Amino acid sequence: MTVTASAESPWRKADFRTLFTATTLSQLGTNIGYVAVPFIAVSALDAGPGQVGALSALSTAAFLLIGLPAGAWVDRMRHRRVLITADLMRATLLATVPLAWWLDSLTLGQLYLTVLMNGFATVFFDIGSQSVLPQLVGRDSLVRANASVVSLIAAGNVAGRGAGGELVHLLTAPVAVACAAVGHLASALRLTAIRRTPRPAPPSPGSPTRLRAQIAEGLRHVFGNRELRALALTAALSNLGSQIINTVLPVLFVRELHLPAEALGLFWAAGGVGLLLGARCARPIARRLGHGRTLGLLGLLLAPAGLLVPLLGRGPWLWLAGAGWLLTMFKVGVDNVLGVSLRQRSTADALLGRMNATFRFLLTGALAVGAAVAGVIGELATVHTTLWVGAAFLSTAFLPVFLSPVRTRRDLPQQQEAPPAEIPPAKIPAGMS
Repeated sequence: MTVTASAESPWRKADFRTLFTATTLSQLGTNIGYVAVPFIAVSALDAGPGQVGALSALSTAAFLLIGLPAGAWVDRMRHRRVLITADLMRATLLATVPLAWWLDSLTLGQLYLTVLMNGFATVFFDIGSQSVLPQLVGRDSLVRANASVVSLIAAGNVAGRGAGGELVHLLTAPVAVACAAVGHLASALRLTAIRRTPRPAPPSPGSPTRLRAQIAEGLRHVFGNRELRALALTAALSNLGSQIINTVLPVLFVRELHLPAEALGLFWAAGGVGLLLGARCARPIARRLGHGRTLGLLGLLLAPAGLLVPLLGRGPWLWLAGAGWLLTMFKVGVDNVLGVSLRQRSTADALLGRMNATFRFLLTGALAVGAAVAGVIGELATVHTTLWVGAAFLSTAFLPVFLSPVRTRRDLPQQQEAPPAEIPPAKIPAGMS
C-alpha cells in the first residue's frame, strides 16, 4: 500500500492537533483522578479491599449498562458536541468530591455515585474520540495518528499518575481530585476550537434504523469477523488481568507494604513508560515484521512478563515487579496502536461508532468484572493471591490473536475491507444483542 507523505502526517491537520491537545488535558485529569479517588476511599473513608473493588467496578460499569446503545447514538450525533458535553460532565462530577470533603459530608455512597456517573460520560467520550479520528486525519494516516494518541495516553499514565501521587502526598487527595476536574474543564474548552465537525455518516441503503437492529449490526460486524473477534478477545483478557492487579495495588502499597502514595504513582508510571515505548516502537517494528506478525510475536515473547508482577514487595522485589509491569505494558502499547488501526481500517464510517462501542463494551466491561473479581478474591483470600490471578490472565491474553489469521497479516486492510463473517446473524448469542 502506497501512502503519500501528506497522508502520513496527521500533524498537518489543525483539527487533529486540537483534538490531541484536548485529549492531553483530559488524560491528565483522568490519571490524577485514577490515583486520588481510591486514596480518598482508603485513607479518608477507611475502605477495605471489597469497597475499593466496588468503587473501581462502578467506574467502568457504565460500559456494560449503556456501552452498546451509546455506539448507535454516537453514530447519529456530531462528535465534537459529544466530546465537549462528556468532558463538562466529568469536570462537574469530580468537583463535587472535594466540595463535600471540605464540608465534612463526603461518604462512600457519594464516591460510588460520582464514579458511576463519571463512567457514563467516559463512555461517550471514548467512543466519540475513536470514531471522529478517521474523519479528521483520513484512514491512510491512522497508524501515525493512533501511535500519537496511544503515546499520549502512555505519557498521561506517567505524568498524570506520577503527578497524582505527588498531589495526594503534598496537597491531600481531595485537592488532587479538584485538579482532575480542572483538567476535564480545560479539555472541553479546547475542543470548542475544532473547526471541522463531520456530520454523522449517512446509513447505507437497506441498513437498519431501529436502535436494537443497529446495535445488532455492530455486533455482527465485530463477532462475525475473525480478525476483529480475536482482537476483541485478546484486549478483553488483557484488561481483565490488568484491572484485577490495579484494583488491589492501593491496598497492597498502603496497608501491607506501608509505602507512600508517590511509590504507587511511580509504579503505575512505570507501566506508562512501557505503554509509551510500545506505542513509539509499534510502527517501525510493524514495518519490519508486518502488522499481524508483530502482534503475535510480541505476545508470545512479552506476555509471560506479567508473572513477575505478583512478586511485588519491598526492596529488589519492587523493582523486579516494576520491570515485569513495564514489559507487559510495552506489549499493550504496541497492541493498541496496531489493533486499533486495524479495526478502524476494517470498518465503514457509518459503523465506526457501533464498532468502537462493541469493543469498549467488551474491554471496559472486562475492567468492571476484573475490579469485582479483585474485590471478592481480596476479601476471601489475600492480596497476593489476587495478583497471581490477574497475572495469569495477562500472561495468556495474547492467545486469541496468536491463534487467529491476524498473526499472518502483513499490512493493514484496505479502506473499509471487511473479511467474510463466519457466524450468521441468527447465531450470535441472544445476550449480546
